[in-house]
Amino acid sequence: MNEATERGYNTNLEFRNKRFKTLREEADNVYLSIDELQKIEKIDLKASPKLEKVRDLFLIGCYTGLRFSDFTQINPENIISNNTVIEIRTKKTGQRVSIPLHKTVRTILKKHSNKLPKAYSNQKMNEYLREVVGLAGIKELIETTITKGGKVEKNVLPKHKLVSTHTARRSFATNLYLAEVPTISIMKITGHKTERSFMQYIKVTQKENADKLLTHPFFK
Repeated sequence: MNEATERGYNTNLEFRNKRFKTLREEADNVYLSIDELQKIEKIDLKASPKLEKVRDLFLIGCYTGLRFSDFTQINPENIISNNTVIEIRTKKTGQRVSIPLHKTVRTILKKHSNKLPKAYSNQKMNEYLREVVGLAGIKELIETTITKGGKVEKNVLPKHKLVSTHTARRSFATNLYLAEVPTISIMKITGHKTERSFMQYIKVTQKENADKLLTHPFFK
């Protein structure tokens, strides 16, 4: 709106009024738990090289927190410190991040000689990925809501239909948060500038939050 106003396309300045509020709706995004990621890792996809490739790339994203545009560009020179750390400059922000290699990432990189296969388009990746997640048996029904014209519309879809390449980054952040990794350490990898923007990534249910608090000294 500021840009449109400066270019002379807009003359209504009501949006600059301090009482003006933008309405935001929390997205019904899903994440995959460690157990679900292990199910995806264990399925035998040798009969379908395209699905195996998509599965491998997706798991790299789930255990590094990198965006699709970054985890699909990992090269041998990004693997440093005796194959224990990935160091890469992210495309979106230009930040250089250093990420410890999870054992699953090490296994996949070794399988591909530290040179990951070329990715499909994001759209194709999502299409094949949902098939992979479905084959892993991750089909829990999820209710999603969206407001259209002031009315709340509800839909129920199997979880694998809601998964996309961006689910990898969200899963990484949520799983590390649930594992009690300090928020500031996770943000160093994901590149979030504020804790508020980071917490929007965390998809923890009320039950998961209660289970997490059970280990806190206050509840013992």
